[in-house]
Amino acid sequence: MVFLYVSVALWLIHMPLPGALHLTDTLALGGAERVAVNLANLTPRDRYRVFFCATRAEGPLAEQLAPDVERICLSRRRRFDLAAIKRLIEFIRANDIRLLHAHSTALFVAVQASLFAPHPRVVWHDHFGRYATEERSVFVYRLLTRRVSGVFSVNQQLADWAVNRLKLPRDRVWYVPNFVAEFAGGGAEIDLPGVAGKRIVCVANLRPEKDHLTLVRAMALVVAREPEAHLLLAGAISNQAHFAALREEIAKLHLDGRVTFLNEQQNIAPILRGCDIGALSSASEGLPLALIEYGKAGLPAVATQVGQCAEVLDGGKAGIITPPRDPAKLAEALLSLLESGERRKALGEAFRRRVESVYSPAPIIERICRAYDLILNSQSREA
Repeated sequence: MVFLYVSVALWLIHMPLPGALHLTDTLALGGAERVAVNLANLTPRDRYRVFFCATRAEGPLAEQLAPDVERICLSRRRRFDLAAIKRLIEFIRANDIRLLHAHSTALFVAVQASLFAPHPRVVWHDHFGRYATEERSVFVYRLLTRRVSGVFSVNQQLADWAVNRLKLPRDRVWYVPNFVAEFAGGGAEIDLPGVAGKRIVCVANLRPEKDHLTLVRAMALVVAREPEAHLLLAGAISNQAHFAALREEIAKLHLDGRVTFLNEQQNIAPILRGCDIGALSSASEGLPLALIEYGKAGLPAVATQVGQCAEVLDGGKAGIITPPRDPAKLAEALLSLLESGERRKALGEAFRRRVESVYSPAPIIERICRAYDLILNSQSREA
């Protein structure tokens, strides 16, 4: 009997850790992709072996993955790409991967792979920021989530959608907020247009739901009272029509010298350090990583009341909340900060404390790992 106990103990000691594979469509500089990379880098290695898959293409964020995170790019060209799925299945088998953590629309690929032995469990991370402006097919997602063992949602509205519309059990749907890791290396200081005390930054890819038009219209009102105010827009051009409309509005409002496009940025930290106010004018959001980054940098922030923005700003105690699509209210909030260095400092410090206490990595990573454990232990009992 003693021999049996010792044998079992030795087997448990040498049993390989479960493999968890994160899947995103690309490794471009988007919020969902950065969350996926942060999770892969910070998952405890004494609990899980971590891998990463870009289903379509890699990108700048590939350089930010930890060296021990083995990755694969499937280079798929269509939603149902048999050659890509075959490569993924071979990778799963070769690395004994038991759990697929699919981010956003990478769910389609993860579900296809889960149909084949060894039938890894699928957890879906729903980052959908356009839920207020775009309806997804409930029928399609109900079919897909039949293969899903759990859902992480980046805001409560998405969690409720999964339960109420997709009919998923509430105990397998978790609202898990985004977090920011430490800014890697910080980066050297850079010269920015505008003058100290008057720079407003918006970190958001240029697409309609981010509603930069409202921010630009607010800037016209701001500049009328604060002529030195300068808006910096940091983000990739994700929608050419939106970008064209934005350029046209800037010209129409004579703001060419007061708005600067910084384009896509791999390292946002030095830009945030050189700015005085962080702004988000979104019409729809999940839980914007950029807003948490403002707090991490100690910037006072103004954000619209969409998604979890009000929660991040502690209901207005750690920042200013304005209605969406309201340039006048947004301008009023920005001016209240531009005209008071003391208020900027107080709200910036309050926001920094808020992010450090609520949106730090450790408790969120632990929540993710507990869900992993629950899913895989359920699988063991069913086997």
